[in-house]
Amino acid sequence: MGICEGQVVIVTGAGRGLGRSHAIELARQGARVVVNDLGVERDGSQGGEGPAQDVVNEIQSFGGDAIVNGADVADWEQSSEMISQAIEVWGRLDGLVCNAGFLRDRMLASMSEQEWDSVIRVHLKGHFAPARHAIDHWRNLAKAGEDVNARIVNTSSGAGLMGSVGQGNYAAAKAAIALLTIQQASEWGRYGVKVNAIAPDARTRMTEGIFYSADDVKAGQFDEKSPDNVSPLVAWLISPECDVTGRTFEATGGQLNVCDGWQHGPVASVGERKMDVSEVGDLVHQSIKEAPDPADVYGAN
Repeated sequence: MGICEGQVVIVTGAGRGLGRSHAIELARQGARVVVNDLGVERDGSQGGEGPAQDVVNEIQSFGGDAIVNGADVADWEQSSEMISQAIEVWGRLDGLVCNAGFLRDRMLASMSEQEWDSVIRVHLKGHFAPARHAIDHWRNLAKAGEDVNARIVNTSSGAGLMGSVGQGNYAAAKAAIALLTIQQASEWGRYGVKVNAIAPDARTRMTEGIFYSADDVKAGQFDEKSPDNVSPLVAWLISPECDVTGRTFEATGGQLNVCDGWQHGPVASVGERKMDVSEVGDLVHQSIKEAPDPADVYGAN
């Protein structure tokens, strides 16, 4: 008996990388899994259900239960149909892992409108749309007097928490997802839904050529960075054992840490009067001096 026994869980972007590892771990923990994937390349081009079907076949090979879904998670109607599929096939929905995304990296000064829009769409709207349709289902159950014990796991990134040179579109989307997690947890707890996020550090197609070379990925180096090391956290966060909400966790080989986001910093004041513009610089530097230094932006000199 796994910690997710009897649950029905959707994993988006589950054909490869982190999503694949999440789907397999959830299935090993007893969940029935909707394996969503468009089969796109790292930059979002092309598509097909081949990778998703491969994951379903792997899950079925060890006695797990899984089905394929090919929805574009950032499409309002398709994401709704994905939620409906899980409920129609298995009669329930217990968890949603939002993981789908792709990269179109470029320095902000050179980034096109299309490169910005496409990445914001797949990551940010691709998190909101499925969750919005899932909460419709769970809220209706709660209003009907049923006991709801549902979970959502979002996928942020170190890039979203700290910034990442050359990935401004991706970093902005992932930062928004970290805040979306807090917002969802605050609004949806009344319906029996807990929402958390992960900021994984793993060797996948998404990080190839950024943090790890193509040769490293192909050779299977950096085993501590395997996506498999992140998925146990996801399984716990999706399971009924999860008793936290509204938090984001960094995770990598054998370790995790909660991320402490925006906080009110030290206050510098002139008292109960209007500040003068000549005083602003001193107040700014006083507040900064008493605050901790921000983390370095990835890739910054």
